[in-house]
Amino acid sequence: MNITVSIIVPVYNAEEFLNRCIDSILHQEYTDFELILVDDGSSDSSGEICDHYAAEDSRVVVIHKKNSGVSDSRNAALDCARGKYIQFLDSDDWITPDATKLFVRSAETSGCDMVIADFYRVVGERVSHKGDIEEDGVMNREQYAAHMMENPADFYYGVIWNKLFRRDIIEKHHIRMDTELNWCEDFLFNLEYIRHSNSFLALQAPVYYYVKRKGSLVSQSMSINRVIKTKLLIFEYYNEFYKSVYEEEDYSKIRLQVYSFLLSTAKDNMVPPAPLAGSKKLGKERISTLNREAIAGDGIPMELYRCRKLLERHCESVALKHDLSMAETLVLLHLSQPVEIEKIEELADFAGLSTRKTYRILQRLIRRELLQIKKLRTDELQHFDLLPAAKPIIEDLRLAQEDFDRHRFQNLSDDELRSYRELNNKVKSGMLQVLK
Repeated sequence: MNITVSIIVPVYNAEEFLNRCIDSILHQEYTDFELILVDDGSSDSSGEICDHYAAEDSRVVVIHKKNSGVSDSRNAALDCARGKYIQFLDSDDWITPDATKLFVRSAETSGCDMVIADFYRVVGERVSHKGDIEEDGVMNREQYAAHMMENPADFYYGVIWNKLFRRDIIEKHHIRMDTELNWCEDFLFNLEYIRHSNSFLALQAPVYYYVKRKGSLVSQSMSINRVIKTKLLIFEYYNEFYKSVYEEEDYSKIRLQVYSFLLSTAKDNMVPPAPLAGSKKLGKERISTLNREAIAGDGIPMELYRCRKLLERHCESVALKHDLSMAETLVLLHLSQPVEIEKIEELADFAGLSTRKTYRILQRLIRRELLQIKKLRTDELQHFDLLPAAKPIIEDLRLAQEDFDRHRFQNLSDDELRSYRELNNKVKSGMLQVLK
């Protein structure tokens, strides 16, 4: 059986957070995956937790092995993975419900070799958004390497869990983790993979929650001598990587930038900083909120609320990706519909917003050059056009609407779906008779 994604999670004494990690994977909107849990000789109940999930879900594969480290665990999983793509998680982290869907969709629609995504950095009850590349579209190896050079040793580039890899590239070149290293092995894996890849795409939506608290190298029971040797080894590989990407004449122009990586690693900058002043309380980082009781309730208001929140759930990643508020996203969604709108009052009513707020949103969309309006007054909206800059947003919103419909009807058989549509048309006809 063909599997699209192999999701790999090394597990070692992670009983406190393991359920959260695994549940976030098994509850993904995208379901065509296998989950490979590698129990690295845990002395707590982690192994039993893994076996329990495997007994409950056929997508879960468990490997039990003697303790040999995270790199060897990942390699063991790679040896038995069957997916077209490879996705990694650490056992005390978790992912957003749309993470795998966004990864796969980005890779499939672009045909790129690697997708890199933004992530959330979590410290206690605070969370901050971390990203780096704001370029849209597919990048070649040299373009991606240029971005990486601007922030040498940045965690965004160094880790493997905010990326989607193609397994055929990994296997063709037998790319594996270096089991002799216990620091920066992720980064070396990434560099080796990039050397054999041609195209890259940045997904500017956070899909991963990183909560590990890693200290400096010295605190990881490594001698100063071992630390220095490890850093020099990594710099040597980093330097050779750029020599392989650039022609000799071009490399000579960027040598000083490459050498800045050595300064960054000397400061131990591979460890991400704590959340900055712009951080939010954990649970408030996503745009839409839910009233759990209303979501499960019966009645017309509850049904309307459910539909609206499901639509917002699918529009949320579009808003985050394009740096829009949910209200701005929904206004663009309504403007993209085949409905003639001539007054702001009509648009506000259509979008379920106040007239004043809709007017302010339209002004912001004009300033961002997403929208052009021949005449914009507090009561008029005439001859508007969605500008070329809005095209990728509208396309993402189209996909969000498809996801919305698919999840609305996911529990219906084909026959039930046909019957539903017939009944819905009758209901619509009856409502139109009253509303005319």
